Amino acid sequence: MRTKISGTAWRHANVGRLLNNAVRRFEARVLELMSEKGHEETRIAHVSLTRNLDVEGTRLTELARRASMSKQAMGELVDQCAELGLVDRAADPTDRRARIVMFTPAGRKWLDAFRDAVDIAEQEMREELGKSAMDAILKGLAVYGATFDTLKDAS
Repeated sequence: MRTKISGTAWRHANVGRLLNNAVRRFEARVLELMSEKGHEETRIAHVSLTRNLDVEGTRLTELARRASMSKQAMGELVDQCAELGLVDRAADPTDRRARIVMFTPAGRKWLDAFRDAVDIAEQEMREELGKSAMDAILKGLAVYGATFDTLKDAS
């Protein structure tokens, strides 16, 4: 059990702040690696779309739900990623009145580069923290976040 921090220092030493700082550092490294691979245009907001987009395509309303965003905000991200050539809109094969967002061939290549960048950033983190600490972090976060996984109940 951790000793209660007095005064206002708790604002900088609580688990939420520590997790947020770690996420920001990790994501900054991934973006740096993407830039080194020729994807300078990639912004972390674009990742909110691509991490929630099924390879076979996903409706905009579902993307917005998964990302905890409004349909309008997600629509703007889709437009940005479409301008970059990463995604396109197409008729939903299960309902021709509806549209789905799907990766373009260039978007799939981008996704491969993103996966490589994440793998490298994870390996660097593992080297810095040590294997046992990294394994414990991954296991603990998987358990803690399992009940909040927005993709788990997606159709």
